[in-house]
Order: sequence, then C-alpha cells, then structure tokens
Amino acid sequence: MVWSFIKIALFIVVVAAATLGFAHLADMSGGLRVTTMGMEFSLGPLQTVIVAILAFVLVWFTIKLVGLVVAFLRFLTGDETALTRYFDRNRERKGYKALSEGMMAAAAGEGRLALSKAAKAERFLQKPELTNLLTAQAAEITGDRSKATEVYKRLLQDERTRFVGIRGLLRQRLDEGDTDTALKLAQKAYALKPGHREVQDTLLDLQTRKGDWKGAREVLKTKLRQGELPRDVHKRRDAVLALQEAKGVMEEGASLEAREAAISAAKSSPDLIPAVVMAARAYLDKDKPKAADRILRKAWEVQPHPDLAAAYAEIAPNETAEARLKRFGKLLALRPDHEETRLLKAELSIAAEDFPAARRALGDLVETHPTARVLTIMAAVERGEGADDMVVRGWLARALTAPRGPQWCCDKCHNIQAEWAPVCDNCGGFDTLSWREPQQAQAPLPHGAEMLPLIVGKPDKPKASETEKAEIAEAEIVESEEQSAGEAETAPK
Repeated sequence: MVWSFIKIALFIVVVAAATLGFAHLADMSGGLRVTTMGMEFSLGPLQTVIVAILAFVLVWFTIKLVGLVVAFLRFLTGDETALTRYFDRNRERKGYKALSEGMMAAAAGEGRLALSKAAKAERFLQKPELTNLLTAQAAEITGDRSKATEVYKRLLQDERTRFVGIRGLLRQRLDEGDTDTALKLAQKAYALKPGHREVQDTLLDLQTRKGDWKGAREVLKTKLRQGELPRDVHKRRDAVLALQEAKGVMEEGASLEAREAAISAAKSSPDLIPAVVMAARAYLDKDKPKAADRILRKAWEVQPHPDLAAAYAEIAPNETAEARLKRFGKLLALRPDHEETRLLKAELSIAAEDFPAARRALGDLVETHPTARVLTIMAAVERGEGADDMVVRGWLARALTAPRGPQWCCDKCHNIQAEWAPVCDNCGGFDTLSWREPQQAQAPLPHGAEMLPLIVGKPDKPKASETEKAEIAEAEIVESEEQSAGEAETAPK
C-alpha cells in the first residue's frame, strides 16, 4: 500500500518536472541555426531538444541493426550468438519437458511412452548422463532386457554414471540368478561407493552365500563405522563369520589359526553354540581342559544345549558313568530348572543305572512337554526298572508320533535344519537359525498309526472268568436241548 503511494507520487513529480521543463524551453528566446546544402534551418529550444532525441534514437537503432546483421552473419558461420542462445534455450526447455514426462511415464509403468520421451529428450538435450538411465528403466519396463543392458554398459564409460551402470547390471544379474557375476559387480560398486547401504547389504548377502567370510567381515566393519549396524548385532554376526572362517582354515590344515579364530568367536558371542563347542575342542587340543570347562559352563548358563553337554563329556572321555554324573554336577547346577538340564541329568542317571533318579529328574515333563526325547528316556527308565515289554513298547510308540522338541529353526522362513549353519538352506537368510521349538508341530511319520501294532504288539484275547465259563456252558446245554426237541417234533409218527 505504501509502496504504491510512493510510486504514484514519483510519477506525478516526474510529469510535473517534465511539464515545467518544456514550458521553460518554450519561453526561452534564441535557438539553433543549422545550415546545410545551401539551406538554413532555425530551430527553437523545444524543437532543438526534440531533434536531439530523434537523432539519438536513430543512432541507437542504427547500431542495433548493424549488430543484428553481424550476429546473423556469425550465426550463419556457426559462432555463438544471441540467436544461437535463444534456440539453445528453446531446445533445452523442450528437452527437459520431455525428460520429466518420460520420468512420469516410467513411474506410471508406461514403458513405450517413456522410451519415446527419452529419445526425444536425448535429441534435444544431448546429455546421455541424464537420458540413458531413463532409457534403461523404460526398456526394463517393456521387457527389453538386452537394450537395458546395452544402455547400462554405455553408462560405464562415464565416470559420473559408472556407479549407476554397475548397479543396474547388478540388479539384472541378481534377477537372472547369476550370483557369480553379481558378486564381482557388487565388489566393484562397493569399491566406488563403500558407504552405499544397498550395495553393502547385497555384497554381504552374496559373500555369505559364496563363503567369502573374510570379505563379509570387512563389510560388517564398514557398516559398524558408519553406524548402520548396532554394536551388539555386529559383535554377534562377526562371531558367526569368524566361526565359519575358522572352519575354512581348519579344512585347509592350519589348525592353530583355526583354534584362535574359534576361541575369539566364542569369547565375542557366548550364545553362539557352535563357536563355543569348537573353541572348547580347540582348548582340549591345546591340553587346556580347565579353559574348556570354563567356556562350556559359561555358555550353558546362557543357553543349555545338547552339543555343549557332548563337548563337556569330551573333557574326560574315559571316566566312569558315576564319575561323569558327579563331574557334570557343576554344569547341572547352573540352570537346574531348565528342561535340557533335567533331560541331561536323566540320561546321565540312566548311564549310571540309577533309574529312580532318572525318573525324578524327568518329573512332570511326561505330562507337560512329552517330546520324543522325553518319552524315549521314559521307556529306558521303565526298561531299567524291569517293566514289562508291553509298557516299554508303549512309550516308544508314543515317541514315534511325538514332537521332536527344540531344533535349529529359521526365524525368517521357519525352516528346520539338522545342524546349525550361518545361512539358511531354504531362504538364504544370514544368522537366522535359533535353537527353539518349531511354531507348528512336526508332522508324524508316514503311517505312524499303522506301525503301532508292530511296536506294541497285538493284544491277547482276554481270559474268561469262572462265572463266564458257567454261563457259556449253561447256554450250550439249553441250545442243545432246544435242538433235540425240535428234531423230535419233526420226526414221522
């Protein structure tokens, strides 16, 4: 509002000043006399000003006209001029318009329209670093993978677009299942941009599939430095990779290095059962049973597991059953209420032929959690206490169709594996196997119901009591008397 008032006031002042100036010139005496070609012109002050203005305009127009002619001649010779800049801006405007329309078409899934717009943008812009990517995406939408591959390869020739080209080829090889080539491309992309999260995850996945544990550990370190991975998760996954690296070294024969790697992995992650078992055996190979005992008891306190018990038994392989039961007391005291502890104590008691103690160790597991292992141990207890074979076979028959109990299950696809592995055999997930009971009950063995008579045996016919025998004899006598009376009535008189 104020600015508008100021502009109006300034306009009025300028008009007033111009009016006063022209009025002053009109009142002035004298003028300008011009003589040329035998003619004389006399101009007043106002006329002189008007002629001067017209002369200035004529000179300015002449200069501009000469400049336009010169620019046109330079345009014809190919030099950069205002005309060339005008046409360049016009082409650039059309090119960017076609590029934006092509990007919208690609986002909408209209591959053919995106291809045509990409070609138009390339024709106007002459910037392949911008249009090649749109062309590749449009070719993939239309299903022309060969054209997309060709465009991605063209992107490799420019330093600015090399990463984009490698990433596009990487996705194509992953879709085709060519993991060998994909691994090489992922390594090149990682070398160009080690901080790229998608490339890190892809490279880590491919390295774990191919068994490149050392390279995978380097990628994990990068993710940790960049804050992409929590420290505790990195510690666990690095321990998994270290364990697999140790296994690979052991297969190659360098046992000392494998032992140190296994021990390091077990110290980093005490809940990693395979690493703890391997480290304990490494300590035993180095004649350090106390260290093996210490690391196994620490892991048992975190999570009891049958493999830990087996490794604990290897500390003194030649001891008697009674001595083993006594030595295992330290281990069993760590988690006395855990199911695995109770089952282990029952098995050790059976080995020591203390069957009542085995039954006490099982407790109510037969009713609360009757797994195949629990029922099998119960059958052994019954056999040890001198029960009838029918009773023993009955427990075994129940174990046949009972759940297996805790197993190595994938947390991602719920696949069950017999042994732990860093990568799931079914879905390829890394570090997804955990020792737990499957969510769904395991299906019984085929024809399990039909196999029960083979295990338990066919039941014998029940023996008749004395009363039942008398009733049967009396019924037979009555039946024979009725039969004799019938024959007498039908006989001829």
